[in-house]
Amino acid sequence: MIPSPGSPTHPGDARVGSVPTWDDAPCPVLVLDAHGRVVGRNRAARLLVPGLPSDDGSSWEPPGWLSDAHRRHTGGTAEGTPSGTIGDRVFEARPTPTADGVAWWLVDDTDRRLAEAALLRAQDRTDTASLLFSTLLSSLNVPRCAEIAARMAADHLADAAVLVTPPVGRGYAVTHARRGEPVVQETRQVDPHGVPGLAEALRGFPPVPARWINPDDIPGWVVPDGFAGPVGSVIVTPLPGHGVPAGALILLRSGTEQAFTPDEERFARLFAARAGTALSAARLYSEQTAITATLMRDLLPPALHSVHGVEYAGRYRAAADHERVGGDFYDVHPGADASEETFVVLGDVAGKGLDAAVLTGKIRNTLQALLPLASDHQQVLSLLNGALLNSHHARFATLVLASVKRHGDTVRLRLTSAGHLPPLVVRADGTVEEVDTRGTLVGALPTTPGRTAETELAPGETCLLYTDGITEARGGPLGDELFGEHRLRKALAECAGMPGEAIVERVQMLAAQWLGSGRHDDMAAVAIGAPRRGAPGGTGGRNAVAGRPGR
Repeated sequence: MIPSPGSPTHPGDARVGSVPTWDDAPCPVLVLDAHGRVVGRNRAARLLVPGLPSDDGSSWEPPGWLSDAHRRHTGGTAEGTPSGTIGDRVFEARPTPTADGVAWWLVDDTDRRLAEAALLRAQDRTDTASLLFSTLLSSLNVPRCAEIAARMAADHLADAAVLVTPPVGRGYAVTHARRGEPVVQETRQVDPHGVPGLAEALRGFPPVPARWINPDDIPGWVVPDGFAGPVGSVIVTPLPGHGVPAGALILLRSGTEQAFTPDEERFARLFAARAGTALSAARLYSEQTAITATLMRDLLPPALHSVHGVEYAGRYRAAADHERVGGDFYDVHPGADASEETFVVLGDVAGKGLDAAVLTGKIRNTLQALLPLASDHQQVLSLLNGALLNSHHARFATLVLASVKRHGDTVRLRLTSAGHLPPLVVRADGTVEEVDTRGTLVGALPTTPGRTAETELAPGETCLLYTDGITEARGGPLGDELFGEHRLRKALAECAGMPGEAIVERVQMLAAQWLGSGRHDDMAAVAIGAPRRGAPGGTGGRNAVAGRPGR
């Protein structure tokens, strides 16, 4: 309990001032009597509310929050520490009983609260930026990234946001977002010079301060439909990208809201930097995907159909399930008409994956250029061998070439192996014959000697060209046994009379079942078949083989 001073003539003058420790206290002290009237105050309190007509402050009404706290305290119902404002400061009031009432010590809490509020705002902005970045990076689609960025900007930074990306042709992709409303995306022709700072932001220049932008200068296309009230404050900031700008972000607040503060402008630039990074990553991914798809079209094996009365079917499986191309390949190049031979090639490049796929692409392009010489297998192999020896690749390849032509009901083939497994012919009675052709692989030795063999397919018979990925598939009960040629021959014998499409599907299925989940090499198979009697022979021309042009 604070002792009461003596009995001066003017009690109000002595209640606090007569006690030096009160008057010298660094925080304001107000003494309220039982009726809630100010009956004393120290020097700090007099400085807090200067200019009162009486020095004791008796004519000054304490703030409502303090009066309420005094009433609860004297009534015995006080809870917690009361606080409120006096002027532009925030105080916590702590009571001490005196002989004349209660002395309320006012502790200035303004700076602490401001610091906590600033910390909360910084934490919220950090969380927002982190959420934006993680959300944007979860999508590598440019329109989706723009939608997320605009929506989050409207939700966390402004009443509305407009994201403008660099033009494609004569149109700009514009994304409008309004807080709590669906995002609208459109492509339109706009004049960026009509928006202060937009043309500069789209070129990557630093943003124009918001206080320099007159909201009345904002054209109608910027303001989203349904925007509440006139535009009162605007931020235009660039979206930095990887080497080139990713676009610009326009933030709008209505005239009824508080204008953007310098701190909010800085956060808007940070927000835009994160969004620009994600947009650039999405755009780069989209460009690379488009390039990959364009290049992949020439690397993928073609779809095979009937050509000039001969049935063709092919199946390919890359070594890795996540890859679409590898070191095995096949092509069918139809002749100009049924009187000319169709040139078929199946090959296997040493290795697998993308590096092997690149070389298969070069081999296929070289063979495409050598089509005028396709009737002479040995010359084709010799020229291809020279081309590979003169390239920077150290890989080699095995091939089997086939020249195919229909004669009446039968199909005649000339086959040449260049270090490849010999083709197998499935006869109508289930017999499986090996075509007697041998040769040297290409890309390794100065010459490629080989032997061309001829065979004839009766109606319903098929010749299978395949790569060693099938016969060398390692699996079985213990996972260490090769599928082998004997299992392949047995499977083919069971396929007698079946269409080529069914044969290659059956072979690939059996090899995959033998493998289980084990690793394997690329696997490719091509079936050349003579249609069964009574079946449509097909009159498909050079366009019957999809994927690559014919001769």
